[in-house]
Amino acid sequence: MTQTASTFAVAPMIDWTDRHCRYFHRQMTARARLFTEMVVADAAIHGPRERLLGFDATEHPVVLQLGGSDPAKLAEAARIGEGFGYDEVNLNVGCPSDRVQSGAFGACLMLQPALVGACVAAMRGAVAVPVTVKCRIGVDDQDPEPALDALADAVFDAGAEGLWVHARKAWLQGLSPKENREIPPLDYGRVERLKARLPHRFIGINGGIASVASSRPLLEGLDGVMLGRAAYQNPADLMTVDPLLFGKAAPSSSLAEVVGKMADYAGSHVAAGGKLSHVTRHMLGLFNGHPGARQWRQILSERSVRAGAGPDLLFEAMAGVELSAA
Repeated sequence: MTQTASTFAVAPMIDWTDRHCRYFHRQMTARARLFTEMVVADAAIHGPRERLLGFDATEHPVVLQLGGSDPAKLAEAARIGEGFGYDEVNLNVGCPSDRVQSGAFGACLMLQPALVGACVAAMRGAVAVPVTVKCRIGVDDQDPEPALDALADAVFDAGAEGLWVHARKAWLQGLSPKENREIPPLDYGRVERLKARLPHRFIGINGGIASVASSRPLLEGLDGVMLGRAAYQNPADLMTVDPLLFGKAAPSSSLAEVVGKMADYAGSHVAAGGKLSHVTRHMLGLFNGHPGARQWRQILSERSVRAGAGPDLLFEAMAGVELSAA
């Protein structure tokens, strides 16, 4: 899967973009690039691989995001991911959480572009699928002009096929991960200047993009846009990705059809021993803004965790939503 212009992606989000979330999102857009949660390289190598890396074939195109700073381990993890069928492997150089910092990877790698380049080169040598990187514009007191240039040059020289930039600094000291997504000011201009300097490289942007519609102007000068929390909090907006950005019909004709597909999926998951809440927790925002949305959220959040909860609960919850408005 090569990087192309007008790429739209749903961002990797720890504790959120698991396989159930991605399957849900795929029912609304066939063309968005979906990312896994960040998987630490050691976990991919030594952990329960099927639970960590397994996915449904309908999720393609799907990207495995890895975290780590050891080139050999990242190469092995990338090889394992390719074996599972991922279309691309992405290296996280942007996560500011304490647990990531303690492992000497994530956003703190912005301070070590040569090491990031070595990691990319090792991964690139291990797999045939594209290797990309997701980063910030800098960390702490770094000047984003030379910091982002140094990181970009290192990863592209090492063979990366794309760079996604969250257009904020990460503050490794003093801000929580949640605050790091909101407090550091956005600087889209810095990402646009990087693209101007590297016109033939894939440069995508992430951070503060509120909707699919608002992403369109960014695609006039950049190669890709990535929606994060907005895609999770208002998932129905993903129904506009394919018609608005690609001129194609969405894979489902209505939100009711999405619910029907997810009921089938949830039924299979429950029959295999899973919990209904594993699936429905990602669907709470589906009807945001429509009459009955509160009841939908309340029924799913309160009752999907109960023993014996099954997929019929989705239809019961949807009965109170005014579908004509959805």
